[in-house]
Amino acid sequence: MRLALFEPDIPQNTGALLRLAACFGVPVDLIEPCGFLLDDRRFKRAVLDYAPHCHVVRHASWGRFLAGRDPISRLVLMTTSGVEPLHRFTFAAGDTIVLGRESAGVPPAVHAAAAARIVIPLRPPARSLNVALAGAIALAEALRQTELFPRP
Repeated sequence: MRLALFEPDIPQNTGALLRLAACFGVPVDLIEPCGFLLDDRRFKRAVLDYAPHCHVVRHASWGRFLAGRDPISRLVLMTTSGVEPLHRFTFAAGDTIVLGRESAGVPPAVHAAAAARIVIPLRPPARSLNVALAGAIALAEALRQTELFPRP
């Protein structure tokens, strides 16, 4: 199981997702460019002292990410325009959960590359969750289904 963050905009959300991944032992693919510098104080504050426990692989672009990834791993895109609700989707241990930019989501090429486009159902008139919350919900469900939660 992996998380992939596509061109994140907000340092606090990226920091929170890296901390989440560190807590669960999940590697993160950081697909650049980011909308902030990785030495941003807000980013560092959100990660806290979990940075040494994060396994982050930086990719200069979407193309570089695709070229370097395991072709067996499915790309599971979390999107408000998803066609399958999260609670009905079956995750596999090798999946990569892709999260888009806070300001713009992901472009059509990312949608096209995804094996699945998953939505977290929300009560109207709500449109979307914060990307860090959506990532936490999706990752927790994926770890639950695949029995990959860390053993205490």
